[in-house]
Amino acid sequence: MKLRHELKHEINSADYLQLKHRLRWILHPDPHADAHGQYRVRSLYFDDPFDSALMDKISGVNRREKFRVRCYNEDFSYIKLEKKTKRSGLCSKQSARLNRQEVQSLLEGNIDFLMDREEDLLRELYVKMKSRLLRPRTIVEYIREPFIHPAGNTRITLDRDIRTGGKSLDFFASDPLQLPTEEAFAVLEVKYDEFLPEFIARAVQIGSRRAAAFSKYAQSRKYD
Repeated sequence: MKLRHELKHEINSADYLQLKHRLRWILHPDPHADAHGQYRVRSLYFDDPFDSALMDKISGVNRREKFRVRCYNEDFSYIKLEKKTKRSGLCSKQSARLNRQEVQSLLEGNIDFLMDREEDLLRELYVKMKSRLLRPRTIVEYIREPFIHPAGNTRITLDRDIRTGGKSLDFFASDPLQLPTEEAFAVLEVKYDEFLPEFIARAVQIGSRRAAAFSKYAQSRKYD
């Protein structure tokens, strides 16, 4: 399992505009982005009755994990289950495809189909939904502007207009979610493998901003 560095920074509107202009000149656009260099991400997060994923994040537990279902631009023909793991500040991600009916089954609590699939990740979700009572808890949606560079396998993203459905778990809603999750204008994420090239490290520096333990999932739960 490949581990990557991941840094997050809350930024204001001025930071956002400055970074967006700067990154366009030195990095490459993500091939999955649209003509405006962006796409919309929607994620359905899971947690247990004790809110372990939420509490681990808030407490800064050294080793933690979370499951989510994700789609892009409301394209429900391409949906993924993802498991994100963090160990000592390094992150890894596993994924497997799901179809629309399978996601609907998860929302309805019908999970036996997971054991009919061959992917280990789906079977792991089944075991944890049975043993830890893992269940869908909240939806988060935002606009992502991604930039990439082959050096260090670097990926920089600017996430803005971060919203949640609160207690609604309608993953297939046709309208964008309405409740804002936090006060920051946007979130800068910096991801890379063994090293972050110096010219990119300089490009993403603005003032005294420092890395912060920001979590879209944790912010979305404030409406509970």
